[in-house]
Amino acid sequence: MTLPEAYRSQVQHIQESSKFQPDSGSRQAAPFPGYTLITPPAGEATENSAFYTQLKAYQQKLLELPTNSDLIVPVPDSSFHLTVADLIWDSAYRDACEKNPQFEQQLHSCCGEIFQEYQKSLTADSKPIYWQVLGLIVMPRAIGVCLVPQDERCYEQVIKLRRTIYQNSQLMALGIEQHYHFTAHITLGYFGAISPELDRTNLSTMLSDLNQQWLLNSPEFLVDRVELRKFDDMTRYYRQPDWPTLAIS
Repeated sequence: MTLPEAYRSQVQHIQESSKFQPDSGSRQAAPFPGYTLITPPAGEATENSAFYTQLKAYQQKLLELPTNSDLIVPVPDSSFHLTVADLIWDSAYRDACEKNPQFEQQLHSCCGEIFQEYQKSLTADSKPIYWQVLGLIVMPRAIGVCLVPQDERCYEQVIKLRRTIYQNSQLMALGIEQHYHFTAHITLGYFGAISPELDRTNLSTMLSDLNQQWLLNSPEFLVDRVELRKFDDMTRYYRQPDWPTLAIS
């Protein structure tokens, strides 16, 4: 996904994201509510501050590429995070809340129990889980960096947690299921206006060149905490102090 030929292929299929809409000359985040299980966002993640500082600088380089200024809509750098497990969003979330007034309360309770179950499987000498950036990733409606595990153990720990989440019968009863395979990534921005004149070949070359800069210096990303977070759109992920959180290391 980070090879030049992948960029050449992917940029042929990029589409405008509905998560950001034109408003008074700029693009604003559109309502897109839901819940997710993520690492603490960059604005709160002191243990990964050096990583996120570098990622912010990289996002800036991406935005400075000589393209249509409205092509990439950046997400706030304070919201950078790794999604461990998508839960529910948009119309599915609205429908669930409408049909079941206790939905959110039950979701919180269920996630708390899942975290407790996973915590029991951790040993006292559980080692820290590190992932690192492999490079830029172009998705149909967004662009970000993808992460790879430091070793097989770091991979298995995250996959085991996802399995514990998605195979939970109570969570399934709430209508939550796994929609995607796990492609570990941190989103930097969403695609905005895609001009018919966009030189896609040139764009793929620029992305490939930018990717090479990252490969020279890939800092580690510590996955030490996973939290239940709510979002109203794609710019902020928040929680209350008593919401479920999982300390991994």
